[in-house]
Amino acid sequence: MTIRSTALIAALCLPAALPEACAQVPADTVQIRTAVLPAPETARSGARVLGYNNEGRLVTLRQGSNDFVCIADDPSDNRFHVACYHNSLEDFMARGRELRAEGMSRDERNEIRQQEIADGTLRMPKGPASLYSLSGDSTSFDPTSGTVAKVRSLYVVYLPYVTAESTGLPNRPDGDRPWIMDEGKPWAHIMIIPAEPPVE
Repeated sequence: MTIRSTALIAALCLPAALPEACAQVPADTVQIRTAVLPAPETARSGARVLGYNNEGRLVTLRQGSNDFVCIADDPSDNRFHVACYHNSLEDFMARGRELRAEGMSRDERNEIRQQEIADGTLRMPKGPASLYSLSGDSTSFDPTSGTVAKVRSLYVVYLPYVTAESTGLPNRPDGDRPWIMDEGKPWAHIMIIPAEPPVE
């Protein structure tokens, strides 16, 4: 989880964890360790990582050497969420973050980005581009190890302008089957949500 300060790391430690151990983990290290978890294992060490500084601003915590960008958990909400995506999506994602910071709703952000894509001022990938994420509640994070538990995985493949008709995939959730969200849009994407394991 993203942490704004070393003191906050200690405050978020699980009851079973020693405060001294938590305090020894630098905030940037914790953010980087958790931010890259959704990515394929072979891509984690070279991914660029964006996380939060003490003022709550999103900054680059680590430069990357491969094609992945990973975003650390946002400390301003009460859930755990980290995501990694192919860097061909960075212009689209960065613009969305910029518009969100200006207070715009999702619909407003999408309307502006769609117009900018049409104008050629906002670049989108020409082919498939992947995104991976992990989501859970505030108890999902173990700051002593930088690992998470009881989270849901989501895999996304962006395919600009793809439709249900062009792929044979449904355009709404249908059990555990992949489906297309925002079909026909420049940011149309296939949603793949793995089934939760059975409760023992």
